[in-house]
This record gives sequence, C-alpha cells and structure tokens, in this order.
Amino acid sequence: MDLPRSGWKNYYQNLLKFIWHSLISVVGTFTYYYYRHLKLALALSSLIVNLPLITSAQAAKPYATFAEVPASKSGITWVHNNAHSSERYLPETVGAGCAFLDYDNDGWMDIYLVNSGPSDFYTPGTPLKNALYHNNHDGTFTDVTDKAGVAGGTFGMGVAVGDYDGDGWVDVYVTSYGRNILYHNNGNGRFTDVTDEAGVAAPGWSTCAVWFDYDNDGKLDLFVSSFVVYEKSLNILCTDETLSRRYYCVPRLFKPRASHLFHNDGNGKFTDVSKESGIADSPGKSFGAVATDVNNDGLMDLFVANDTMPNFLFINKGGGKFEEVGLAAGVAFSENGKPRSGMGVDAADYDGDGWQDLFVANIDREFFSLYHNQKDLTFTDEPGEIGTATQMLSGWGLRFFDYDNDGDPDLLLVNGHPDDFIEMRTTRVKYKEPLLMFENTGHAFKNVSAQSGAVFSKEFSGRGMATGDFDNDGDLDVLISNNGGPPLLLRNEGGNRNNWLGLHLVATKSNPAAVGAVITWQAGGVKRSRLKTAGGSYLASHDPRELLGLGPAKRIDSVEIRWPSGKVDKLTNPPINTYLKVIEGEGIARTSLTTAK
Repeated sequence: MDLPRSGWKNYYQNLLKFIWHSLISVVGTFTYYYYRHLKLALALSSLIVNLPLITSAQAAKPYATFAEVPASKSGITWVHNNAHSSERYLPETVGAGCAFLDYDNDGWMDIYLVNSGPSDFYTPGTPLKNALYHNNHDGTFTDVTDKAGVAGGTFGMGVAVGDYDGDGWVDVYVTSYGRNILYHNNGNGRFTDVTDEAGVAAPGWSTCAVWFDYDNDGKLDLFVSSFVVYEKSLNILCTDETLSRRYYCVPRLFKPRASHLFHNDGNGKFTDVSKESGIADSPGKSFGAVATDVNNDGLMDLFVANDTMPNFLFINKGGGKFEEVGLAAGVAFSENGKPRSGMGVDAADYDGDGWQDLFVANIDREFFSLYHNQKDLTFTDEPGEIGTATQMLSGWGLRFFDYDNDGDPDLLLVNGHPDDFIEMRTTRVKYKEPLLMFENTGHAFKNVSAQSGAVFSKEFSGRGMATGDFDNDGDLDVLISNNGGPPLLLRNEGGNRNNWLGLHLVATKSNPAAVGAVITWQAGGVKRSRLKTAGGSYLASHDPRELLGLGPAKRIDSVEIRWPSGKVDKLTNPPINTYLKVIEGEGIARTSLTTAK
C-alpha cells in the first residue's frame, strides 16, 4: 500500500478507530499490516496488548482509606453538648472545634476538644468541660484536662494553637460566645489562664482564630473572627407559616460585628490594632479564616468566610495595614452576585502553579467554591465535581492535605445542616450529612468518597475538623468534632504506601510557627513547593509539622526551606519516611524529633 506522506496521519487515526470497533477486525487488520508494514504492526500490537493492562492498573489503583477509631480503643469518651433547647438559641448550632497539638513536646500529637458551657441563655445541669487528651504513643489517649487546667468554663466555640511567647511550648486560645481564653503553656504539663494579662478576651461572640505574623517581626499575632451581635435578649422568634414550630433564625436577621486583630507586643501582652489595621472597617458575620499569601509579596493575607454576607479578602499592604478587596477579587459573592453562607475555608496551591488558591464551603443550595488564583489579585470559581457533589450539603470543617502522599493537596469536606428541624421543612436536605473526599488529579478534583472507607457512607452533624499524624506513621489522620455528639477520630490507612518526609520547623528568627515559610522539594524528577499557611478549616488547629509526599520516588533529592526571615536552609539527600527537626539557619538537627512508627 503506497500513500503520500501527507496522508499517513489520517490513515493512522482512522485505522485506530477501526481497530477499537471490532476485535475480529483488529486481529485481521493487524495480521495484514504486520506483513506489509512491520513497524506499524509492532506498534499496534504493543498498544493492543498493553491497553488492558493499563486499564486494569488504573482500575486497581489503591486508594488511601480512613478507618474510624472507636472510643473503646482510643479512650476518647468525651461528648460535645450543644445546649440544645426549645428556645432555639443560635449559638447552639455552630460549635464546636478541635485541635491536634503536641503540648508536652514528646513528638506525638495530643487532642483538644471544645465544649459548650454556662452563658446568658444556658446553665448546664452538670458542669461541662473542654477536654485535653494526652497521646500514649500506642493509639490510645488519656484525659489530662483537670491536671492541665484547660477545662474552659465558657460557651466554647473553637481553638487555635500557637507558641505566642516563643518559649518552645505551644499555647492554646479558645474562642467562645461570651469571652475567649488564652492558656499559657507552663512547660510542665500545666497551663495558666493569662487572658486578662494578655488583653485578648475579645468579648462578644468569637468563632475562628488564627495565629500568624502579619508584620514579619518574628512574633505570632492573633486574628479572631467575630460573628453576629447576639445575646439572650436579642433572640428572635422564627417559626413556620403556621406559627406551630420554632426554628433557628438565620444570621441574616442579626447585625454584623468587626473582627479583631491583636498585635503581639513581645512581653506577654497584645494590643488590639483592629481599627488601625483596617480590619474593623469591615464588620462581618465571620466564621472560617485562613492566613495565606495570595499575591506572593511575602506578607500574609487573610481570607475570611461570612455568613449571609460577602466574604472578605484582606490584603496585607505592609506597615500594619490591610485592604479588603473581596469584591474586586471575585471571592465575595456567588456567581449570581449574591452573598452566601460561608463557613469553612482553606488555601493551597492545588494545581502547582505557584499561586495560592482558595476554598469556601457554604450552606445547602449555595454550592461550595474553589477559587483559582489568576495571579493578578482576581480569582475564578472552578469547583468542577465538587459543585455537583455539594449542592444539597452544608459545609464546615475542610482541609487541603495530601492524603495519599503523592505530593498533591487533596480535599476533605465535613458537612452537616445547622438546623435539626430541616427535614421537617424539606425532603432534599438532611440534618446529618456525609463526609466527602476529593483526590487531586493535577488540575481538578475527583470525588473518591466511595473508595475512601466505610465512614463515608455514614452521616454526621459535622463541624470542626483538624488534620494530623497522631500515630506517627507518615500519613495524615483526621479529627472531626460533631455538634451535640462524640468526636470522630479517623486513621489514615494506606496513605504511607507512597514515600514521605516529615519536617518539624524550629524558627530562630522567624515566627515560632514558621507561618509564611516556603518549602520546595524535588523527588523522582518532580519539583514541588508549598507555603506554610495558618488557620484554615473551621474552629480547628492542625498538626504543625509539614508532611512532604514523594509518591513512589525512593529518595528525595533536595529540600529547600525559605523562612519568613529570608534565611534559606537546603537539605541534600535527606533520609525519607521519617520526621526531621529542621532549625532555622542550622539545617537538620542532630537527632530527629520522632521517627516513623
């Protein structure tokens, strides 16, 4: 068969189509062309033989899964009390938070859980406590709340963990309806309430909080989200059209409040700079908050979700000033120009283009948003499969994290409707809702919930969510707080099939949490980069260590840490599948903080 050179391309494409349509024709055609065109025949033979293998390999791809760790095994018997009442007070619906933290510096993640408590509308029948559980290094936890002195005593909401005084021991900030609490870690397993001394009580109704260094002075400052103006006397009667049943009122009916920004003065005290910084110029009904750098200028910005109001994007202008640009950036409203009920948020460079993208979860029928950074302080909403999967859900805790250690940030969503009477008003929305797991495919997200474990077939009244490697086996586990129920501890099974390297960053000049550090690593011919953000999710605080996924690569060629101070540490051929302590300006410490389990 003789064809002009220009005709070979079309001929080849048509031949492949013909082969796919008939297996018998494939065999016959293959035989014929084997004798006439040996090279082409060999190529087609290889394709036919290998395609079933490729398809089989793809179908058999092992997913990381999550398994529930029951209270009988973990020892975590604490249960959240949401103070549910017939009066339908709004704070009953939104709590509570949770955290992974290493309060005693033993290299293992402990757990903190936030509970409700006395308020102007609620007097507990029996005393309620927050809970601190010490990690016993064997998959079990011991309640050390009373010994540590961190029981709370307020109508708690969320928790933020950070070493605000740089003494090497992480401190705990608890947000509340009423008054917040700052617990200073004494370094001996005990904490002291230093709220009044530090000046960070922030009375009113606070939700999320974020420790970050907004002025790059090496100290952790504090952002605190404020929700609506609310007290018992302001509770509104909201009923159905027959006036026969009382429901929770939507936040739209209450006035907004300005959030707080506290500057760390370095002497155990903070100054409220909310007005001077410009934060107070934008009163909101704020929930989730994340500190990230959306314009790559080395200054940490803030993305804040608002309920029934436009979301805020506070751009750090330097000099202690922020400018709110949510509307201009395209992250304030829905695509229809309407405010939504934003709750959980997070930030990550999900597609590896070097720019931080944003995510916000909303209430049912409002869709969740994945905002892709256009590199010019504007974003486009590109949710893909996430949009259809979450149409009838209400999202709270959420987190970008690499659940399978392939190097790409995946996404876990925690859901639950705020009104336990919602099923009496509609048949399409439920009070308890399923978790969702999305795998990063490189430039989009694929719903892999059905392959991620039996827990994804269950429903929860989910709220806060934190990630952390509680068993030190090299993959990230999940802690979820449920409104009015027990928490959920999920162990990652199989994420560590891929290789990894864990980093515990110890700052000497930069802020103690190394927030704003940029980590770049290369393995298997692939170079990746990650910004160390702060906050994110909802009412939660996460394992501060950075887990770098290497995929199947057997070694990591290099790691570079660019600290907020400008210092750069380079690690060449470090060990893998272990946790390393890296000291700013010195590199790897002589001994690792912990080794893999």
